[in-house]
Amino acid sequence: MTQFIYGLLLYIFLMLPPVADLVESIMITHMHMQMPLLVISGMLMGGILKSRFPRFFEKWNSNGIPGITLFMIIVIYWTIPRTMDEALTLQSVEIWKFISLPFLAGIPLRDSWKKLSEAGKNIIIIIFTIKYFGMGALYIWTPDQLCNNYLLIDQLTLGWGFVTTAICLVIYLVYTYTVDPSEYE
Repeated sequence: MTQFIYGLLLYIFLMLPPVADLVESIMITHMHMQMPLLVISGMLMGGILKSRFPRFFEKWNSNGIPGITLFMIIVIYWTIPRTMDEALTLQSVEIWKFISLPFLAGIPLRDSWKKLSEAGKNIIIIIFTIKYFGMGALYIWTPDQLCNNYLLIDQLTLGWGFVTTAICLVIYLVYTYTVDPSEYE
């Protein structure tokens, strides 16, 4: 119950107009702070839903693949430059962001991650690593402004943020393949 309350408080805090305006005013905080925090709020709130509707989650997402697929579709959708731009200009898209990220990405991620095998988890991380390198290259090396609501320097900063995240994911993957946790138990 405590996780649900923390997730709900985080969700409400992120929806407050001054907070949303501040976070969305800078491209990298919009993409790399607000959106992951919305997913985290959904993950925190998802625990109570899993305990209240266990048969639904077991029937719908028994092996974790449908949930992780839904999570990936939602997250990939929100990394498209046009959708970020529309979230700032269209109220309906902004509302869709505040619904889809916590409830269609965060809750399925919480339910699916434990059900996936280690190989499945690493495949998801590899997919996101490739995606982040690609998005970083797109935002860095595109000479044109991809989002009308942000400056070109914001675009470059976001691109380097994607590349930095991808490098961190590569370091994590190298760590998981080279270090045996049983040696430290």
